Amino acid sequence: MGHLGGLFLRIAPLLCIPLCGAERHSLPACRQHLEFTCSDGSCISKLKVCDGHTDCRDGSDEHHCSHVRCKKDEFSCRSHLCISTHSLCNGVDDCGDGTDEASCHNCTAGFFSCGPSDACLPGNKLCDRQTDCRDQRDETWEFCGSAQVGPQTASTCAVSEFQCGDAQCIRQAWRCDDMPDCSDGSDEDNCDQNECLVNNGGCSHTCKDQPKGFLCMCPDNMRLVEDSQCEEVDMCLEDDVCDQLCLHINGSLTCVCQEGYHMNLAARVCEAKGDKAQLVFSSSKGVQWRSVTGNEENKLAPHLPGLGAITGVASNGSLYWAAPGRAGAIYRISINGKSQEVVLVLKTKGAVSGLAVDWIHQLLYWTSTQTGSVSVALGDGSAQHQLITGLDKPTAVAVDPLQGLIFWAQCGNAPKIERASLDGRDRKALVTSSIHRPVALSLDMPRQLLYWLDQELRSISRVDLEGRHRKIVVESNGYLDRAFGLSVFEGFVYWSEEVTHSICRANKHNGQNLQVLLSNITSPGSVLILHPVLQPNGSSACGHPGTVCHHECIVSLLSGGLDFSCISQEGGQNKSQQVPTIAHTVSASAMSDPMFAGILSLIMFLSILLAGMFLWWWRVEEFRPSRSLTVQSLSLKESQDPLIIIQGSNTCLVKAREVYTHTQKDHSLSERR
Repeated sequence: MGHLGGLFLRIAPLLCIPLCGAERHSLPACRQHLEFTCSDGSCISKLKVCDGHTDCRDGSDEHHCSHVRCKKDEFSCRSHLCISTHSLCNGVDDCGDGTDEASCHNCTAGFFSCGPSDACLPGNKLCDRQTDCRDQRDETWEFCGSAQVGPQTASTCAVSEFQCGDAQCIRQAWRCDDMPDCSDGSDEDNCDQNECLVNNGGCSHTCKDQPKGFLCMCPDNMRLVEDSQCEEVDMCLEDDVCDQLCLHINGSLTCVCQEGYHMNLAARVCEAKGDKAQLVFSSSKGVQWRSVTGNEENKLAPHLPGLGAITGVASNGSLYWAAPGRAGAIYRISINGKSQEVVLVLKTKGAVSGLAVDWIHQLLYWTSTQTGSVSVALGDGSAQHQLITGLDKPTAVAVDPLQGLIFWAQCGNAPKIERASLDGRDRKALVTSSIHRPVALSLDMPRQLLYWLDQELRSISRVDLEGRHRKIVVESNGYLDRAFGLSVFEGFVYWSEEVTHSICRANKHNGQNLQVLLSNITSPGSVLILHPVLQPNGSSACGHPGTVCHHECIVSLLSGGLDFSCISQEGGQNKSQQVPTIAHTVSASAMSDPMFAGILSLIMFLSILLAGMFLWWWRVEEFRPSRSLTVQSLSLKESQDPLIIIQGSNTCLVKAREVYTHTQKDHSLSERR
C-alpha cells in the first residue's frame, strides 16, 4: 500500500476503541498500523498526521506533508480526493480508486457495514433513530436523509450550541468557521447574517459580530472557556501558587495546609502527618500494597486476582475489591493485620466498573457498565439499591461525604462527568465537552477539585466541584498510552499504565517531575492511596449539601431508595449544625429468608417465655398476703420493638418508619400517666 493509501488506517483508532477500557490487552510502544511514532518516541493516532495541527512535541507529525491535506472528519484517498469519513465502507467507491472500501467487512446482502473493523449491521437497524455503529454513521444525514429530520427536530440544543439541519447539536463557536461540522454542512450556511442576534451567539456575556462568524468576549477578571462561556479567574487555581489552601490576605496570596497536614517549608508543599500512606493497586497477580515511599516490600493478596476496582477505609485498614467479570461481587480484606481472610460483602447486579466508599455514612457506591447504573449498599452488604439508572457505560465513581456529593463518569455515545447528592438527587453535569473516554476519577479533598483520566485523549484533567476552572494537568508523556487507575495525594497524581507495566506519579498541578514508582507489573489496574488524612471526620452532609445534623443522621436503605434524615436526642427531626453520629436503617426485605425466619422464631419464643413468666407471677401474687398497691411508672425511653437492635451508642433500625411511631406512643403514654 502506498504512502497516501496507507492513511485510510487513520480512522481505525476511532472505530476500534474497546468499550470503556473493558478489554485490556498488552500493546507495543506504538501500534504499527494505527499509530504514528513521533521523532521523540511518543505515539499519536495516524488520524492526526498532516492534519494542520502539531500533535507531536517536536512537530514531526506535520513534516513531509506536501500532499493534499483534508479537513477534519475527512478521509484522504490515494487519488488525492477528500471524502467524508462517513463514506468509508458504504459499499460505494467514493474515492474512485477503491481505497475507501479497502479492508472493510464484506457484509452479506441485507446488512450494513459500520466501517473498518466494526460490525455488520442488520438492515432493519439502519435509520431507526438509535445509533448502533460506533461512529453513529447508521443514523447520519448522508444515509438517512430527510427521514431523520421530522422526529429529531423536536429535540432542542443548549443555548451555547447550534442545531444542524439534521437536528445534530454542535458548539456555536464552530458555526461559520470555514469548516463544516454538521454532517449536512448547515453550520456554514447563511454566514453573512449577524449570529449575535440569535441567543447572543451562545455567548454567556458579550457577543461581537464579525464579517464572517462572531466572537464571544468576557469582562475583565474573567476568561473564556469552551469558546462561549465566561468564568471568573481564580488566581489560586489559575497559577497553582499553593499546594492546598490559598488565602487572600492584605492583597496577597498566602498558602496554608489543611488540618492533618504540615507545611514542608523547603519544598513549599503540604505533607500528611502520621504514618506513611499505602499505595494499593490491583493486577493480574492479585491486589498488592506497599508504602508510597517504597521503603518496604510489596505485600500481595493473590486470592484477589484480576484488575478489579478497589477502595478502602483507612481508619480500620479495610480494603474493598470488586471481582472482574460478568458475575459481580464485592469482597473485603484487612491489610493491617496478619490475617487476610477474604469476606464476601455482597453480590451485585452486573460487573463492577468503579468503586468508592463513604467512610462517614458507611456506604459503598459502585458503577456497572452492564446495568448502566450507579448503585449503593450498606457497608456490611445487608441491602443495596440502584441509585441512578439509564447511564451509558458508566466507568468510575467518587464520593465526598463532607460535601454530600457523589461523582461518576460515563463513556458511551455522549461521554461526560456528572454529580449528584448522596441520595442520587440534584443531578448536575460537570464535564460534557472535549472528553472521550473517562475511565477513572479521584478527588483532591483539600482543594475541592475533581480529577479524571481520559484513556483516549491520554491525559489527566481537573475541574472544581461546580465544573469550572478546567485544566489539563498531565498530557501524553510516554506513560499515558493506556492508563487505568487514578489517585491524588499530597502534591501528586498517581496512575497505572499497561503498556509500560508501571505505576507512575507526577505533579498534580502541571504534570512535571514524572516518576516511575513501580515497573514490570503484569497488567496493572486500579490505583488507591490509603491514608487517614484522605478520609477526614468532620461536619458531614446528611444526604444533601448543606444539611448537617445536630445529633444523629439516619441512613435508610429501603425498597424505595436511599434516604437520609436528621434525628435529635429527643427524637424530633432537625437540621442544625453539628457533627452527626450515624445509624443505619435496613428494610425488612433486605434480610434473607433464613434470617427473617430465625428472627421470627426468636420473637415467638420470647413471647411465649414472657407469657409463661407473667402467668407464674400472677399465680404467686394471688396467694401472697394482701397489701396496698403502689402504682409504678414504666419507662419506655428505649424502644421495646424486638426488631430494633441496639448496638452500642448507635441504633440499627430494621423498620425506619417505626421510629416516629414509637416516639409518638411514648409521648402519649407519658401524658396519660
